[in-house]
Amino acid sequence: MKVGNVVRISLAFTCVFVFFGTVISECVVAQEVVEKPKESRYTVQLIEKEGGGKYLADSKGMSLYYFKKDFPSISACINVCLTKWPIFFTEKLAVQKPLKKKEFGVFMRDDGETQTTYKGWPLYYFSKDKKPGDMNGEGVNGAWYVIYPDKFNPDGSNNP
Repeated sequence: MKVGNVVRISLAFTCVFVFFGTVISECVVAQEVVEKPKESRYTVQLIEKEGGGKYLADSKGMSLYYFKKDFPSISACINVCLTKWPIFFTEKLAVQKPLKKKEFGVFMRDDGETQTTYKGWPLYYFSKDKKPGDMNGEGVNGAWYVIYPDKFNPDGSNNP
């Protein structure tokens, strides 16, 4: 075989390897890109549940809950309870209409932490909610509920 043919064949193989290497690396990079959900400018917003109405969520779309054993500005969720039901707190409250800022407040818990309230009731997350829109805590132990403002009745059922 002539040297010129060997060079051409080598160049052809090099081009093929470079091409496939580029294609494969771009596919891998594309798989690693995970789109983050857009964060709302509201620290508390309303999210529509298909067939269920609008409920309270934080700026990332994570559901907010209340605990039926609480009282206005008094939390019954302490110690181990807080590992499953972390408190929701925001310093700078911005609410989506038709919510009213005056319906929200902040109180100092017995453990020294501050917690945001809705109509006086402490707000929580649920630890098993992993992505925006999850409502895995709805109805847990017949005591934890997502808040639907138009149906909010902490002394009764809050289910839509």
